[in-house]
Amino acid sequence: MKNKTQKIACHAFLLLSLFLNYSCSDELTERNDQFPQLNPNNNDELAGTWKPLLLTKPDEFSLDAPIATNSAAFAREINEIKSYQANLTTDHKKIIKYWSVGGVLRWNEIMRTLVAKHNRPPYQNADGTYPAPSAANPFANPQFPFSNPPYAARAYAYVSAAQYDALIATWHYKKLYNRAAPFAVDATLPVLVPKSTLPSYPSEDAVLAGVTVELLKLLFPTEIAYVQEKADEQKLYRILSGANVRSDVDAGIILGRKIAAKFIARAASDGSAAAIGNQAIWTQLQTQTAATGEIPWLSLDIPARPPMLPLFGIVKSFLMTPEMVVASRPVPPPSTKSVQFAKELAEVKNYEKHATRKSMEIVTFWADGVGTYTPPGHWNAIASETFVTLNYSEVRWARNLALLNIALMDAAISCWDAKYIYFNPRPSQVDSSIETLTGIPNFPAYVSGHSTFSGAACVILSHIIPRKAAEFAAMAKEASDSRMFGCIHYRSDCEKGFELGEKVGSFAVARARVDGAE
Repeated sequence: MKNKTQKIACHAFLLLSLFLNYSCSDELTERNDQFPQLNPNNNDELAGTWKPLLLTKPDEFSLDAPIATNSAAFAREINEIKSYQANLTTDHKKIIKYWSVGGVLRWNEIMRTLVAKHNRPPYQNADGTYPAPSAANPFANPQFPFSNPPYAARAYAYVSAAQYDALIATWHYKKLYNRAAPFAVDATLPVLVPKSTLPSYPSEDAVLAGVTVELLKLLFPTEIAYVQEKADEQKLYRILSGANVRSDVDAGIILGRKIAAKFIARAASDGSAAAIGNQAIWTQLQTQTAATGEIPWLSLDIPARPPMLPLFGIVKSFLMTPEMVVASRPVPPPSTKSVQFAKELAEVKNYEKHATRKSMEIVTFWADGVGTYTPPGHWNAIASETFVTLNYSEVRWARNLALLNIALMDAAISCWDAKYIYFNPRPSQVDSSIETLTGIPNFPAYVSGHSTFSGAACVILSHIIPRKAAEFAAMAKEASDSRMFGCIHYRSDCEKGFELGEKVGSFAVARARVDGAE
């Protein structure tokens, strides 16, 4: 009786925790306003020579020379700043406070909020079928996108990679044109943020606004008005604060948009649009697995839901060729008829029967289910909380998040490749007496997505910040274990998923070693 009471209490604790975690996800709010203003220890003045991810070279897209600082036009731009500062409103001060912590950080927070808002699977039709979000008609029911973990990983990667390339180009043109900041031209001009020794043309914040808005229009087309509002704030902030004149900002927007167009063209042909598959493919996956004598995965949703993105494994990677994805593929899982499989199933059942408050806390912390920013977003949050203490420059912020997010996207590609090659059933499908302690994801078990994402994140973050390697490893192991504690994965799913993530992360580390930033 005591064990049953403890189990009921644990379930109640989990439900309350999930409610508290997910209940605010509809709000487009930003947190962490306690962060200090961006004041880097090192401006990374040579970042214009770093190796871009997609651009062929930093000056692939041209940028006109700026107007002279001794011109009448520049004087008028200085006067615009002074006019704003003479009439600063409360809203203006809030904008400065919000954006002065760093544009890369703020856009990452905004991205996580958008992912969480749109991370809701479509509800079934009256006939028991399920509608699919359509990028061609994003306001239809259900709205586009459904930002499930693979979609989210891809979205984080495209935005971060585009920001990184855009800031490399920005640093190149800063050095090329070497235009002094407005406060260096007019010593009477107040500056409301830490003064940078970098040239001011083009504005890095404006470049970030220009490149990010265009990517988010593609990725979250129903949020364009909100995204544009945030971008307009970011542009205005630079003028309000005295950090940039209008022409710095205008040039940044132009450059950012040019670079965004190249990433948008890549996204249009990366294979993600076809990742949903069709009924013939869904049926084939089931029948070909059953033909081997194994138990094929089945959706446990009622009515049964089509599998999530069965063709995401062939989406074009930033770092891996298709051959590398296949070569990294884990060995097959234990046969569903094997002693090893029965042992691992019994282990899951044991976790369900003997759930503790501690294990439930771990399950809840790493759940990252519907209405959250997903496992890739969780690792973005962990990275951001760490990076903010290290006083990185904007370009290094962008570089480090790009490395993290292309690793997470490649983890999604590699993990989904394995899931649909092996099409392995979840524990509660094989043993219906198992009550999962978190939601049941609508895709095959082997390998664990959480484990793969966490293995990849751990490897690249440990490379970026070696002194925190043990801390990242402990978090990654806990994230992986949480899926067994939650009774939705077997041990093999987690261990082989973690190994796969480590392989994927190593490709990002190899890239980091030759990008010129180290």
